[in-house]
Amino acid sequence: MVAGFFGYTYCPDICPTTLFEVAAALEKLGSDAVKLQPIFITVDPQRDTPEVLKDYTQSFDHRIVGLTGSPDQIAAAAQEYGAYYVRHKTGPAVEDYVFAHSSYLYVMDPLGKFVRGIDAGTPGDQLAGLLRDLMAR
Repeated sequence: MVAGFFGYTYCPDICPTTLFEVAAALEKLGSDAVKLQPIFITVDPQRDTPEVLKDYTQSFDHRIVGLTGSPDQIAAAAQEYGAYYVRHKTGPAVEDYVFAHSSYLYVMDPLGKFVRGIDAGTPGDQLAGLLRDLMAR
């Protein structure tokens, strides 16, 4: 299974909280964690280079993979998942912006079919239980 989350490394709250809980869920899953591939898909390819993403995701858990691409590729992936994101300017400088974005983990089966969404920030224990139930189906 895949658990995908759309966000960006400069996100002040929901992204780090969600990745922290995903990492906690991976620990709770124990040996079952090998059945899950957590991915973090950036909506900010301008700042989130592959190196930045790797450092960011690895700071939570080495099993979380960070993905980026061109703006068109990211938009296509978001559309496939039904994810939402929009950039908001916060100041005069080029780098002065934030994103409003979906706050769900998108769970997909091994064939890439959507299984369900899980609210971002779901506590790791609860997330592990939900994922374990989904993997048992």
